[in-house]
Amino acid sequence: MNRTRALLKKITWSIFTILFVIVLNFFLFRVLPGDPARAGIRDPRLKKEAIEMLRVRFGLDKQVINCFESLNPIKVGSCTVNPLDTQFFIYARNLLQGELGISYHTNRPVADVLAERLWNTVLLIGAGQILSIIIGVVFGVFAAWKARTSIDYVAVITSLMAWSLPTFWLAIILLFWGSNNGLPLAGKASPGSSSLPLLQQWVDIARHMILPTLTYTIVYMGEYTLIMRSSLMDVLSEDYILTAKAKGLSTFQILKDHALKNAMLPLVTVIAINLGFTVAGAIQIEAVFSWPGWAARSLRLLGGVISLFCKARFY
Repeated sequence: MNRTRALLKKITWSIFTILFVIVLNFFLFRVLPGDPARAGIRDPRLKKEAIEMLRVRFGLDKQVINCFESLNPIKVGSCTVNPLDTQFFIYARNLLQGELGISYHTNRPVADVLAERLWNTVLLIGAGQILSIIIGVVFGVFAAWKARTSIDYVAVITSLMAWSLPTFWLAIILLFWGSNNGLPLAGKASPGSSSLPLLQQWVDIARHMILPTLTYTIVYMGEYTLIMRSSLMDVLSEDYILTAKAKGLSTFQILKDHALKNAMLPLVTVIAINLGFTVAGAIQIEAVFSWPGWAARSLRLLGGVISLFCKARFY
């Protein structure tokens, strides 16, 4: 019963958090100054008739919510309007249906634009996570095996430095380094590479992935190394490890068959938790290296005129 109660409590708080973000996201942009009908056009020659057509197209001619026609400036409206025909409820309904609207600049559904870039972000995050896990585990095992030696000290200091580096700063440093070593600095592929044979296309994409993947790997490798080292040192102090040594097992056998499996449990937990935070790091990496991914694109969408239109039709 306690587990069920705790689970229900977490689910309730999660739903409350999502609803709070949705409501805040809607009203935050409604209280900001500016005309949302002009936000995506930026054309001073736009006539009043065209602006009014945009307002009707995006539902901006409707009341924000009952009793309020607008929030900046505050204009009192009718309180007898059907609540389902106000901007807020249309916005919430379309979000529940997965309707993100039409892009101003490409005139295509925003969901399609994001879906095209999703796999690029998955490719970058997947490669970075795999490499950071492998390197972090190897360094952590060596550090714990050679505890309180120069190898351990170097591994700990290096991991702390890597973990404390700001992602965007490290990306900029590697950008300068790559420019001096002939590595691609931006994008996912070279112009015209689509006409090359498939193998050469993959090689070109791999070369473009070197710098962003290296940035991602260095940042998370430090954290995984420290966690693996700490967990493995705790396991190596257990009585069953002493028993395995007394049986004459080699160090490699002890690490492979007894210590490593148990020491991996905390690391697996951290990796699962980090999957949510990796998007934040991916946003900065994609922005610095102009990687055509979903994370940076989503940030620009959200930072542009998101939720300015009740039907969620934003840039």
